[in-house]
Amino acid sequence: MFSIILPVTDLVCIGVLVLGFYYPRHARRDLVAAFLTVNVSVLAVAAALAATSVNVGLGLGLFGVLALIRLRSAELQQHEIAYYFAALALGVTGGLASPMGWVAVGLMAAIVAVLGLADWAGAARANRSHTVVLSGLHRPGPELDQHLAALFSEPVTWSAVRKIDLTASVTTVAVGTAGPNRSRPRRNPSSDVLAVQTGPADEVTP
Repeated sequence: MFSIILPVTDLVCIGVLVLGFYYPRHARRDLVAAFLTVNVSVLAVAAALAATSVNVGLGLGLFGVLALIRLRSAELQQHEIAYYFAALALGVTGGLASPMGWVAVGLMAAIVAVLGLADWAGAARANRSHTVVLSGLHRPGPELDQHLAALFSEPVTWSAVRKIDLTASVTTVAVGTAGPNRSRPRRNPSSDVLAVQTGPADEVTP
């Protein structure tokens, strides 16, 4: 019976976690696809391993290698890493934990509840991300945050310098903002904003 209940529970949990919690709070569509695909893929492989004589430890080791490759392929915020490993944990639990019965269901629900509550405080303030290209060379720090806050006319909850182009003298910055208007910075002659995109981007060309 639990061979069916656990996969269904996994799909419900990952749907709540990603579509109910992550996307409304952080608005990154690319990671929605990543979280869902990772979870379903791990669930399928774990279920296949559970039905064969292949060593489960080998399968979990492969999951770890894949996780390291994914985490090194792009810069992720700490809360995004938490969602990523939660997606992995749900998939593994749903595929391998049939003998645990309702304990496994409770553990999966606990993962969703804990991450949802832990992410709630920060996400209530920062639910929009931007990628901004600024003229000039800017270092990460309080001065950059203050400058970005003035450009957006709302609080900056986090910022990360993605790229510094010494040749063109431009800086690409990822920004998280909070505020009632969720505005975008205006590109005008008096501003050093060369390009802006709401949501994630590896690179924005001015």
